[in-house]
Amino acid sequence: MRSLSVRVIAVTIFGIACCSCASEPPTREDARRALVKAATFFHSEVSSNGGYVWRYSGDLALREGEAKTTKTMIWVQPPGTPTVGQAFLDAYEATGHQLHLDAALDAAHALVKGQLRTGGWAYHIEFDPEKRQEYAYRDVPQRKTTRWKKATQLDDDTTQSATRFLMRLDNILGLKDQKIHEAVTYALNSMVRAQFPNGGWYAWWDRYPDGHTLPVERFGGNLADHPVLRASYPASWSRTWTKDFSGCYVINDDLMADMIAVMFDAYDIYGDERYLASAKKAGGFLVLAQMPEPQPAWAQQYDRDMHPAWSRKFEPPAITALESQGVIEALLQLYRRTGDKKYLEPIPRAITYLRKSQLRDGRLARFYELETNRPLYFTKDYKLTYSRDEMPKHYSFVVDSRLAELDAEYRQLLGTDPAELAKKQGVQRVTPELAAEVRSIIAGMDARGAWVEQGVLDAHDLKPASGVIECRAFAENVRTLCKFISAAR
Repeated sequence: MRSLSVRVIAVTIFGIACCSCASEPPTREDARRALVKAATFFHSEVSSNGGYVWRYSGDLALREGEAKTTKTMIWVQPPGTPTVGQAFLDAYEATGHQLHLDAALDAAHALVKGQLRTGGWAYHIEFDPEKRQEYAYRDVPQRKTTRWKKATQLDDDTTQSATRFLMRLDNILGLKDQKIHEAVTYALNSMVRAQFPNGGWYAWWDRYPDGHTLPVERFGGNLADHPVLRASYPASWSRTWTKDFSGCYVINDDLMADMIAVMFDAYDIYGDERYLASAKKAGGFLVLAQMPEPQPAWAQQYDRDMHPAWSRKFEPPAITALESQGVIEALLQLYRRTGDKKYLEPIPRAITYLRKSQLRDGRLARFYELETNRPLYFTKDYKLTYSRDEMPKHYSFVVDSRLAELDAEYRQLLGTDPAELAKKQGVQRVTPELAAEVRSIIAGMDARGAWVEQGVLDAHDLKPASGVIECRAFAENVRTLCKFISAAR
């Protein structure tokens, strides 16, 4: 699952200045040189089989994704290979430099090698020739394998991020790289087939695409067993973890918003009406999934009767403030793209309810008890409680409120002519703040072209003396440099 800890991307203390003078404003050429230096280091020194994990020790001796990794493994789950690949494409589009496109191509072909016969991707990809035989990769002979070595993962933006990156590259290449284009088509077809009749998706599936909705066998029965219903409260629910993962339809970890983004991108690039229909159908699910009064917001996961359902042992059937704010963002995006006000209709009720549910400090509980609306927490041994005194630290049981911003955006959209919704933002300009940020980023590179931080390798439970190289920091720094280059034209 997506980590909920906040990692600060700091400017490294190991850096050296690359601008002609640290006090002078950076130039476009300074930013271009920094991009080449950073991309060359990442592509030639950090990459393994064309792909990437999450973070590395500064000396590149240790590497990890959500778990420890070897040099024969790359990570798909963000901020892994698709995240780095997107950064290379940002750099290519900002500069036109072939080096960046070559790096993106290598990352894409690494992802193609890890595509599963079920259509998408698992959290990581294995390149060791013997270990690869244990996985249901499309280029590996079919044989019996475990569920988790053949299951397409929508959890944590895994398959979605890989597909978005490959689609973007496919478009840049004019659909001429046959392997990339075919992998994208295969992935998109599997996602369309995996969508339930009500527009929702489950977090994964382990059946091969054969023309019917993929996850049905996972839950038993056929499509008739999955009627299109509005969300409602169950007559009762277990206060202890059921361990049955009976939920069918998942909102947790922005799954629905990520899928909607994929389908809109696919429609924009390929013009296939199936993808636009899938995005709208997913938006229809979000409308259906809004709970009735007295809690008109959303749960993390629903069963086939559209009742909130247990997920992990610290994710109960409840109203969830974090995911509800994410759903509101997704509904705003759906309205921007379609101009259909049915996507705006749920928002005022949800914002009013969530505002009334804010804690004394202005934040929100992650979970609110069904119907009573009492904030729910967990003890360190995972028992439901109304107290915040003994919460586990690995999960955010109290979250920030973004209601003011969401409400302002909603009101702005209400007052915008629908014909203006899809227009792009104006030209970016170089501000003193952007120039200062770019100067700091360039100065923060070491002699290799690496951004090294003081930090911890979580999976190793180690603070390396050589520091830590973060793929997320690389992508964010590249994005800022590209923004500066574009604005400085």
